[in-house]
Parts: sequence; structure tokens; C-alpha cells
Amino acid sequence: MDVIEVLPRLRMLRFPVGAAYLWRDDDGSTLVDTGTADRAAEIEEVLEGELRRIVLTHWHEDHTGSAAELAVRHGAEVVAHRLEAPVIRGEAVGTAPVLEEFEVPIRAALPPLPPRPPCRVDREVEDGDVLEFGGGAVVVAVPGHTDGSIALHLPGPGVLFTGDAVANVGRTTLGVFNTDRARAVGSLRRLAELEADAAVFGHGDPIPHGAAAALRAAAASTV
Repeated sequence: MDVIEVLPRLRMLRFPVGAAYLWRDDDGSTLVDTGTADRAAEIEEVLEGELRRIVLTHWHEDHTGSAAELAVRHGAEVVAHRLEAPVIRGEAVGTAPVLEEFEVPIRAALPPLPPRPPCRVDREVEDGDVLEFGGGAVVVAVPGHTDGSIALHLPGPGVLFTGDAVANVGRTTLGVFNTDRARAVGSLRRLAELEADAAVFGHGDPIPHGAAAALRAAAASTV
């Protein structure tokens, strides 16, 4: 795991597949996504203070894999969209992506991921709900990658967690492996309208400054 200091209160935890993010407030930390099911010990090495909550942007294995273990060990509140919660709990099966032609070889080249254990969800959120970290983190529904994908917008510090709605691998683009591309494009365009100086992604490099321009360019070039 690589640890990247994006901002004074924000660290990126980069894994071989995907990333998680640790936001530090004075009263404890919030973890956004958790990597695959073999990453809990590494994440715990960089925790500072109490782990107050775990926010899951969507149900995929590279985002929720270590959530159950961390939630049990630290008593952290687990937060997810109400449409993702049944899948995260193991009560339902998530919808498979509809692959674009160019995505087929990308998907085939990915290593198999360890199974994700079911994880409790303590708080089910909707679009517009506000979480108590970063001065007030606004939940932004970004369906398309999955039905209940969420982003998080911190208006005060101007930070945006996009989940897999956007990627930044080489350049800022629409995320891949979507269940509904048209909805995913709409979600990208919605995120591009937000005031965000910094943006962090489920896959790809963070943008610590000037993120809004990169998001607008990505939205303008996506049809």
C-alpha cells in the first residue's frame, strides 16, 4: 500500500487495485472505501485517533472488501446508499456491468479479487444527506456505475470524493464497467457542476488543486 498526502487532512491509500481515503478531523477519522478483503491490517497502520465512520461509495469488492473487519474491530459506523446496503450486507446480488467493447480486454486482464465478506450498514443515505465530517460532507447520488453509487462533496474545503463515477488514470474520464452508461454520463456531468478544488477517485491519481476544470473537460468530451 502506498500512502499519499493529498491535503493536510486527506490521505490516499493506494492499493494494487483501487484506493481508499482517510479524512482526519480533530475528533477522529473517516475512511472512504476500504480496498479489497486483505487490506484491513495495512489500513490500521495509518489510522490516527478514533475511526468514527466508514463510507462506502458502492458495493464492489475493491471498495467494500475490508469494511466488515474494520467495522468490527473499531466499532465504526458504516454508511452506504440505501440501494447498495442490501448488497453490502449480503442480502442481495449486485447488478453486473454492461461492458463496452474497449472494456472487455481491460476486465479480462484484472486479477481475481478476494471475496468480500458481508458487512453491516448502520446508516443508509440518500442524495443530499449530510455526513458529520469535513465540515459537512454532502452525499451526491451518482448512479450508473451501480444503481446506488455515491460521491461525497465537502463544500467547505472544496473536496470531492468521486468513487468510481470518475477515473483519473492518465486523464480524467468517465469511470469504466458501468451498469448503465447513460446514467453514468449524467452523473459525471453533475459532478462537473460542483465547486471542487481537489478531487480523489476510486482509480487513478488525485487532483489536489484545479479539479473542477478537469471534471468539466471530462464531461464536455464524453457523449
